[in-house]
Amino acid sequence: MEQDLIKPPVELRYAEELSALKAADTGRRPENWKLSPKAVRTFILGGTVTLPDGQKRDISRKFYGNDALVERCIITLAGNRGLMLVGEPGTAKTMLSELLSAAICGRSTNTVQGTAGTTEDMIKYSWNYALLLSKGPCREALVPAPLLIGMEEGIFARFEEITRTPAEIQDSLISVMSDQILNIPELGDAGLVFARPGFNIIGTANTRDKGVNEMSGALKRRFNFETVSPVRDVKLEKEIILREANDLAKAGHIDCPIDRDVAELLAVTYHELREGQSAEGTKVEKPAAVMSTAEAVSVYFQTLCHAWYYGNGTMELPVLTENLLGAVCKENRDDLERLRSYFNTAVKQKSTREGGIWEAYFKTAAYLK
Repeated sequence: MEQDLIKPPVELRYAEELSALKAADTGRRPENWKLSPKAVRTFILGGTVTLPDGQKRDISRKFYGNDALVERCIITLAGNRGLMLVGEPGTAKTMLSELLSAAICGRSTNTVQGTAGTTEDMIKYSWNYALLLSKGPCREALVPAPLLIGMEEGIFARFEEITRTPAEIQDSLISVMSDQILNIPELGDAGLVFARPGFNIIGTANTRDKGVNEMSGALKRRFNFETVSPVRDVKLEKEIILREANDLAKAGHIDCPIDRDVAELLAVTYHELREGQSAEGTKVEKPAAVMSTAEAVSVYFQTLCHAWYYGNGTMELPVLTENLLGAVCKENRDDLERLRSYFNTAVKQKSTREGGIWEAYFKTAAYLK
C-alpha cells in the first residue's frame, strides 16, 4: 500500500520501527499512549532497541535539531497543556508534529489545515444534511471534525498554521482546552462530549505570520510554546538535503545518482544567505525570501528531476542556479540583486581559492537575470 502513495503517513512509512519500539518498550507511559516517552524520543531522535528475542534493532533519526526540544515537547504532551511549535517556515515543525502524533497516538492524519477560510465546523463538527433533514439532530447525522475525533478517541488533534485562521476560530479552542469538554447544543443533554485520556492539541505557527491573526493571550496560556530553529550546521544541512532528496527520488522512481558535492554547494549557499555572512567573513545581504532547509531540498530535487527527465543523469550547475533563482526571488524581485551580489562576492572568492565546482558555480552567475 505504501508504494501506491505519494506521501505515506508517518505511521505507515515507519510501521516496522514503531512495531519494534512497541515490542521493546518497557518504560512508563501515560494513559492511552502507544509508546512510553522514552520510546517516543528514540523514534524521533534515533537509537538502538533490544527486542524480546534479544535481537538489536536500529531506529533511524528523523528529526535533526535540538534533542532537548524534542524531550520538552514529549513531556508537554504528557501533561494537560497543548503544544505550540513556532519558528521560521521550513524548519520541520510539521514533520515534528507528525512524528509525535504517529509515535504517541499511532495516527498523524487527524489534522486541521489553518487558512483564512477555516471555519468552526472544520475544527469541531458539521452535519450530514440529508440525515439531519430526515432524522433531525442525532448522533448519526453528526460528522466529526479533528477536534471532536481527538476528544472521543483520546488522540492528538494537529492544527497547522493556526495564526492563518481568524481570531474567533482560534478562540473556539479556549473552552475545549480549559474544560476538556465540547458542547454540541443541537443534541441537547446528550451533546456533552468529554475528552478521553490522551487527547491534546499540537499547533504550528510561522513567525513570519506574526500579526496576521495574532493569538489571544487567553489562547496562548493554554499552550506551551517551543521554537524550532533553522539548521545551523552546514554538514548537517547537507545530509538532510541528501536524505530528503533521496527519499523523494525513490518515491518518484527516479534512478539518478545523488551528487554529494552539489548538495554541499547548496547547503553552503543557503547557510551563508541565511546567516548574512560567508565562511570567509564577507558580509552578505540577506534575501527577504525564506532560506529554509526545506527550500534547499526543493531546489536540489528539482535539479535532480531535470537531470533524470531532460539530461543524462548528471546534475547541471546552470539548472541548479536557475532553480535557486526561482526559489529566492519568488516573493521580492529585489532579492535578485542580493543573489547576484552573493555570487559576485562570496562565490567568487571561493571560486578563486578553491576552484573546481565553485569555479563552475560562479560561471553560472550569467543565468541570474
